[in-house]
Amino acid sequence: MPQPPLPHRPVEQPDVVASIRDDLADWRTWAARFVVLSFAILAGLAVVGFTWLCEQALAAFGRLTAQASWLPFVWTPAWLATLVWLTRRFAPGAAGSGIPQVMAALEPAVDDQHRGLFVSLRLSIAKALLTAGGLLGGLAMGREGPSVQIAAGVMHHARRYMPAGAPVSTHGLLVAGGAAGIAAAFNAPLAGIMFAIEELSRRFEQRNSGLIIAAIVLAGLMAVSVFGNSTYFGVIRVPELAAGFLLPALLVTLASGALGGVFSRLLYESLTGVTGRLAHWRQSNAVPFAAACGFVIALIGWVSGGSSFGSGYEYTRHLLDGHVDLPLLYVTLRFIATWLAVWSGVPGGVFAPSLAIGAGLGADIAVFTGFDGNSSALIALGMAGFLAAVTQAPLTAFIIVMEMVDGHAMVLTLMAAALGASLVSRWISSPLYGSLMQVQLGRLAVARAPGETIAAAGLGTPLR
Repeated sequence: MPQPPLPHRPVEQPDVVASIRDDLADWRTWAARFVVLSFAILAGLAVVGFTWLCEQALAAFGRLTAQASWLPFVWTPAWLATLVWLTRRFAPGAAGSGIPQVMAALEPAVDDQHRGLFVSLRLSIAKALLTAGGLLGGLAMGREGPSVQIAAGVMHHARRYMPAGAPVSTHGLLVAGGAAGIAAAFNAPLAGIMFAIEELSRRFEQRNSGLIIAAIVLAGLMAVSVFGNSTYFGVIRVPELAAGFLLPALLVTLASGALGGVFSRLLYESLTGVTGRLAHWRQSNAVPFAAACGFVIALIGWVSGGSSFGSGYEYTRHLLDGHVDLPLLYVTLRFIATWLAVWSGVPGGVFAPSLAIGAGLGADIAVFTGFDGNSSALIALGMAGFLAAVTQAPLTAFIIVMEMVDGHAMVLTLMAAALGASLVSRWISSPLYGSLMQVQLGRLAVARAPGETIAAAGLGTPLR
């Protein structure tokens, strides 16, 4: 027996002419859109310029080490001490990755008066110069996390040019800027959008979601216009998934999750430790401590034949091309070098080193298991898994790797590895950026203390 139709209330459809007329009549909305998209272009160009500056810094360090293998033992400690002094003296808000600062600026507890502690045009300039300076010292650090703070600072500056009553909030500008930094740094607009949802905002403002996405994509297009539309690591050759691939892939997922979780916890404990003699000495003697870190980093670089210096992109590309002849203990030495670089207090990120460590881990497991297929698939899984474990943002991690290696044929495999590794990491460590965001919010309490000023809120002290 046929059922009677369900009762429903008809939905009134919009009047097309009236909708267009109402939309065009609000000049504030169109002025706000113009400002947002204009600053999105500027944010993308800022990241492009920052990328060029970092590449020049790395090349200059390479020329330095080519002159004499002993020079880093002198240059790296002295330069790291100088960078830490400059950071503490002039731009304490630029210390670290930059992602926790943007997350802190998005907190409802932070008002407009104090948001400059975490993001501003001045901090963006300082972040670019100091991070490039770290690469000039040969540090195993990346530029992608700093790109988030740099682009967010540029987008935040757009509020000065918004018409009164514009329907774009400061929150929306910061989300768009932070995500634009990822999109432009990795030449991966999809990763930028996912990063905005997964790490920064958790949700878009419904009214302006289209505008925010357009800003992210437009910033990413600035990178495409300069660096081209090619993927960063080329195109990997994905073999057919056979039974022999399952065990190595599972080992890569578990190992990257466990090692990434340990790395995340080690970074947090090192940066926030307030007990023990070493932690106390670091807090009281940040500049000498940075010099000591620089000497050990130079020693590790000498032992590794230079493979632990820099962000690691060249070695990652080398591995994906099928050359798995890594230096002995490459993963271990780069792991320690990156930890020391972050611990020293120099501004810089961990995205690129995480990709390099994960790639090395995937290559090692391919050799260990005697995998006779194309090792590039395991290397890509290691990259996605370790990055997801460190950041605990698995969707962003797998999309970054997918877009960087043109691994669309591995979408499900990369997603499974990222999700699995992130799960293992959560058993070991709390989310790194969320934890460090709480540390950044501690600076807000200092700034609001009676008699304190925004300039004094940094206090020139290390994170604690």
